Amino acid sequence: MKVNKIDHLCIAVKNLDAAMKAWEPVLGKPKPDDPYVDEPEKIRVARYWLGGVGFELMESTSPDGDVAKWIEKNGEGIMLVGLNVDKTRDAIAELEPKGYKFIPNPKPLLNDPSKKARPFRDCEFAFIHPKNVNGVLLELIDYKWDELKK
Repeated sequence: MKVNKIDHLCIAVKNLDAAMKAWEPVLGKPKPDDPYVDEPEKIRVARYWLGGVGFELMESTSPDGDVAKWIEKNGEGIMLVGLNVDKTRDAIAELEPKGYKFIPNPKPLLNDPSKKARPFRDCEFAFIHPKNVNGVLLELIDYKWDELKK
């Protein structure tokens, strides 16, 4: 599997607005470059571009969301590392036979026999279980990031 680049780093936070106030002076940014809400994943995100890599502050929109559960167990802090790949489903197909476990999509896509790919904008992503990679939640994502070319 070829990794194109580090795609993004996610910091899990309890309060996104407070986290933005703390981080923006450090990042040298007056506001997020790409704020968004991902309803299926139950998250609100402030993404900042730093040298072509996304730095994300991520808040749960629901007490039963994965980010809220992660914070309850681990506290606020780095939650995941995202790696950009050419095609998420090909990466899943290559890594699963090598023993890597992927976290199932709770709402599987109809056209995904692996039940691991999740939709985001014009791409898909999947999570490798932290037990496979030294306790790090690893995301593989095949987004093309046309926003960076503008």
